Amino acid sequence: MSAVVEGFGGAIVAPGDEGYDVAARTVLVGGSPAYVLRPASVEDVQHAVRYAAASGLPLAVRGGGHSFPGFGTNDGGVVIDLGDLAGIEVVDKDKHLVRIGGGATWGQVAPALAPHGLAISSGDTRSVGVGGLTLSGGMGWKVRKYGLAMDSLVAAELVTAAGDVVRASADENAELFWALRGGGGNFGIVTAFEFAAHPTTDIYFGKVVFPASEIAEVLQGWADYQRSAPAELSSIASFANPFLGGPEAPLEIQLAYDGDDAELAARAIDPIRALGTVLADDIALTPYAEVLVDGAVPPPGIQLVTRSAFVDKDSVPEVLRILAETGTSEGSPIIAVRTVGGAVAQIADDATAYAHRQAELMFSTTTIGPPPVVEATRPARQQLWDRLAPNTTGAYANFLSTADDADVAAVYPATTYERLAAVKGEYDPANLFAGNHNVRPA
Repeated sequence: MSAVVEGFGGAIVAPGDEGYDVAARTVLVGGSPAYVLRPASVEDVQHAVRYAAASGLPLAVRGGGHSFPGFGTNDGGVVIDLGDLAGIEVVDKDKHLVRIGGGATWGQVAPALAPHGLAISSGDTRSVGVGGLTLSGGMGWKVRKYGLAMDSLVAAELVTAAGDVVRASADENAELFWALRGGGGNFGIVTAFEFAAHPTTDIYFGKVVFPASEIAEVLQGWADYQRSAPAELSSIASFANPFLGGPEAPLEIQLAYDGDDAELAARAIDPIRALGTVLADDIALTPYAEVLVDGAVPPPGIQLVTRSAFVDKDSVPEVLRILAETGTSEGSPIIAVRTVGGAVAQIADDATAYAHRQAELMFSTTTIGPPPVVEATRPARQQLWDRLAPNTTGAYANFLSTADDADVAAVYPATTYERLAAVKGEYDPANLFAGNHNVRPA
């Protein structure tokens, strides 16, 4: 039996309906919502929000559905799935201004902008939603040159908890615009994003692979080099992949050089190649839209547990030492370390609600397996994080599998949280939008 949502023109999927099993789950987490509402317009989003508020049922908002905690679904509640609001339009060619629907994915955006010679610094996975990634940060292959995805955001259109349509920018509802850039989905449903894209060429992209026996030395050298590397170079170092040998797995450094000049690219990348014994090197000139990968969908019964933190300059050597030691030992989680700095750090700490701009690195650990296996490794994971704690800060919201009070405090330092809570109190005083790293209204 379908819900009756007054004025709603989109599709409604309820238990027992064809396609419910797919509509109920996100990429990583299953759910059993009472209704999945698929708006076909901004007006539909307004009707859906008003219905959800009046129903008293839990509300989940879904963009791409890649949230590790499963924010895009729930049990017994209402899900608003934005997948049909995915339009992409270049609205001002001279200013490279792009308008993108709140349900679009980066795999739709990148090829749509490519014929215009434009790009937006985004994540690294095609099926990740523009909304979820942008509202909590947005690290990708152009992060050191152009900053986080949200640093290219110039305006947003959102539906508030009252069902009103509001525009936020530096000149209009400026405090809300501040909160949207890092505050996640706490303040409403963004139905359209306006970005200032940048001109792009093909980029040099690929990975350089080193043996596990050299991880400690190469990691330190790689991190040291980032301080003098050109901003065009962004990279991720990953190791301890159980599918590549676990503690014997090689160190893979994925690199993106944002430019098509072969000589400049080689000058930027060669110092990394010189750090150790190169087992493989597949770096090649690649269209930017083709560097995004398909997100892995775990098979039924497989769980992913991810945790992240930031590292400042002084703590880099000790953190990398611990990670290298762990990654070459039995039972290690998958470890990935990302370079930040560059353009991210050039924006004032309090300019946006993203509060970790001065970090040099962001790293994550991921454990994959059946729930009993994942649970059995929990003490070892906690021991690792206890060792790391004195030398790490905060957390990156997009790489967290949990959303408890400790996670929220890690994502939002106290001063940031207080300011966000004030905005929350204005736009969502009843905390309708609570399915996130939740900021409670002041």
